Amino acid sequence: MHSHHKPLPPGANRYDATAARPSGLPRAPLPAGARTVDMHSHVDVPEAQALVAAAFDPMTMPLVRFATADTRALNMKQNAERRDVMLDVDQRLAEMARYGIDHQVIMPSPFQCFYSLPDAGLAVEATRAVNEGVARFRDAAPGRFSALGSVPLADPAAAVAELGWLMAHGFRGAQILTSVNGLELSDPRFEPFWAAAEALGAVILLHPNGFSDGARLSRFYFNNTIGNPFDTTVALHYLIFDGVLERYPALKLIAVHGGGYAAAYSGRMDHAWGARSDCQTTPLPPTEYLKRIYFDSVVFTPHQLQALVALVGADHVMMGTDYPYDMAEYDPVGHVLESGFDEGTTRALLGETARRLFGL
Repeated sequence: MHSHHKPLPPGANRYDATAARPSGLPRAPLPAGARTVDMHSHVDVPEAQALVAAAFDPMTMPLVRFATADTRALNMKQNAERRDVMLDVDQRLAEMARYGIDHQVIMPSPFQCFYSLPDAGLAVEATRAVNEGVARFRDAAPGRFSALGSVPLADPAAAVAELGWLMAHGFRGAQILTSVNGLELSDPRFEPFWAAAEALGAVILLHPNGFSDGARLSRFYFNNTIGNPFDTTVALHYLIFDGVLERYPALKLIAVHGGGYAAAYSGRMDHAWGARSDCQTTPLPPTEYLKRIYFDSVVFTPHQLQALVALVGADHVMMGTDYPYDMAEYDPVGHVLESGFDEGTTRALLGETARRLFGL
């Protein structure tokens, strides 16, 4: 079931070709027999939304709270346009064929992480409903999808239990947000979760949902454009400097959107570690831990992708899209083929690294 990738015609996708790189860049041929994997895509579970409708306040999410009326209106319009491919497996498969994607890792919408629900029991129930919905989507097309679920991380013990359930039901791991109701992911109360994730061999994907203190970022969709990668950057720095990656060296951690600004400006964390005693919290320089993390390719330009691969290696970078959102990469195979890599690197990025990490 190999897709034969051709350049997308103008206007073929929901939001048109990216303005981040010129069209018509020279592209290498797709390596013979390459099986492509998109390891970052989302689905919606209406049954879970119905459970929480009365109790969940969208304003607790930074992307909603810190946005102008114009931005909120456009978001509502796009949510309606996206509904089909968030729910309909056949439409999803048709779009995957068009984008040259053989296998897709699906996960819930980040808006379906219900950490802010005041009722802990409801959060557990709604999270299970999310996971059952994701499993139904996955199982509707055997062999085409793998899944990451969700965990009720505001209650770490419940999150550990749900992660166990996910791993027992064919999931590869879980997607979590980049902070939890104002707490950093390195907070000591989440230590049991990290221990369980390492012990279970679960893949943990960090996904931002706007910057937690995003009041300055409300115009021009900045709370996504700047805020999403920034929230990931902050989360990664805490996980590194608080020693989580030192304590759990086998942890399988993914940072999306190319890891935000952490990888693109990694020298500054090493400099601080060397220059200041209050930053010397780990035995190794911070970038040594950064290189243990996995990253998606959603950085839009060849030079950013080249820099990411040069820093962490093709064995830690994987093709992703963030499909079907507005800020997604809609020509992911083309992006890799246009970035000037050798065939081995190209194969790794297109699918081999993801197949190894997810055990596909």
